[in-house]
Amino acid sequence: MKQAFEVENKEFIYTYVRQKDEHDLCRLEMRAFFGFDSPSNVIKSNVKIDPSRSPFMKERLEVLFSGNDLNEIKGQASELVTHKSFRVTCLNSIALNATAKLHHPDRRSIEREIGEVIQGEADLLEPEVTFGVVLLDEVWHFGIVQESEPIWRFHMQKPHMYSTALSTRVARAVANIAVPHPEGIRAIDPCCGIGTVLVEARSMGIDIVGRDINPLVCLGSRKNLAHFGLEGEVVKGPISEVTDTYDAAIIDMPYNLFTHITAEGQQDILKDARRITSRLIVVTIEPMDHMIMEAGFTIVDRCVAKKGTFERQVVVCE
Repeated sequence: MKQAFEVENKEFIYTYVRQKDEHDLCRLEMRAFFGFDSPSNVIKSNVKIDPSRSPFMKERLEVLFSGNDLNEIKGQASELVTHKSFRVTCLNSIALNATAKLHHPDRRSIEREIGEVIQGEADLLEPEVTFGVVLLDEVWHFGIVQESEPIWRFHMQKPHMYSTALSTRVARAVANIAVPHPEGIRAIDPCCGIGTVLVEARSMGIDIVGRDINPLVCLGSRKNLAHFGLEGEVVKGPISEVTDTYDAAIIDMPYNLFTHITAEGQQDILKDARRITSRLIVVTIEPMDHMIMEAGFTIVDRCVAKKGTFERQVVVCE
């Protein structure tokens, strides 16, 4: 008999739930994580990502084996031995790419049939491990499921908030786009405002520091971080005073509609960003490609993040 968790050359299947307005931002986040995207709500990759990082991911299936039909899956499942309590769930509760949703009775039947052949203790309420089975493009896959926890939702109500700040969901996606793989990466948000991006990034273990010229918003940013039990440095001062270099920077560009900054001031921010980082994510409500290129960056990817009629550009620069 083989243990349930022994598998080489792992493949992961990620399912997504997103609104129509979030489609482009979701795909940009996919490209940052995996190097490619999917127009549908499912993607396969050998890259392992915690699904709770993404505001769009529903769950991740770590594939243990695949088969052309359910009998093949049941045959392989019968060889599994697990010393942890388990349950089996069918992931076809929504349409996945060209694969139609399976109705509730069919999903329960599949779960029961597979669960009955696994050697271990079943626990439908509080299992130590959840196995998943999914039909995708006429192939069945079985593995270990990790469901996404919508951690970002708990950050929506902060002690200090501005109506012009990025939404929590967009901020989390932007942090992922800037730093998809955090190990060994140092990042900075030099115009951090009240810290919407900082909160999301720090909650995902991203090593990021904040900075702003406004002492009141610096204080608000620190209080927001502390409110969620997060630590992070927030310094008062302009980006021009930054002396360290960073692997990535995120700038939600101050704009004329809400601040007194001039186009020259925006250009100076971009030029200073080029001095301190080789990778920059710019969030802007107005086109500034010419300013980005004048600062010495090359635009390598982008999308439009929509909220109703309001649009922000998310521009990836290197």
